[in-house]
Amino acid sequence: MKKTLVLCIGLCSAFVFTGCKSSESAYKKAYEKAQAQANTQQAEEPQTTAPVVTPLEQKPVTETTVMDNTDNAVVRQENFSVIGGPNVRSFGVVVGSFSLKANAEGLQNTLKSAGYDASIIYNSERNMYRVVATSFDNKNDAVRSRDALRSKYADAWLLFKK
Repeated sequence: MKKTLVLCIGLCSAFVFTGCKSSESAYKKAYEKAQAQANTQQAEEPQTTAPVVTPLEQKPVTETTVMDNTDNAVVRQENFSVIGGPNVRSFGVVVGSFSLKANAEGLQNTLKSAGYDASIIYNSERNMYRVVATSFDNKNDAVRSRDALRSKYADAWLLFKK
């Protein structure tokens, strides 16, 4: 009985190993199908040509003009009301923003002792007190003032009233 059992197990295992053999033709068919898909995708994609680039014209250094960047200066627009100090004109240079009024008053006093006529404004939408060091009617003067204040107040920015 043991001999028959061993013989049956041996035959079954021989059928299992020989029956699961993958054929080379199956691999070849899968490879050819993938190649055909790749070729159709390439044929469907439009052929792109390299863009035509015009050469840069180089000028001597003597012909280069330096222009200011005031037109590209970023200006934030907000609705606000003046809490303390003089009225803010069209463009203001903000040097500090605080959620507490006491902190804004401290910076205002520091600026006043440095010779600035600083104002405190309140933005109710953001619940922030802003300290405006200087204000101007035109953007160019405001940008110059902001650039000068950035030596001491690196985060100074421009504000325009909506």
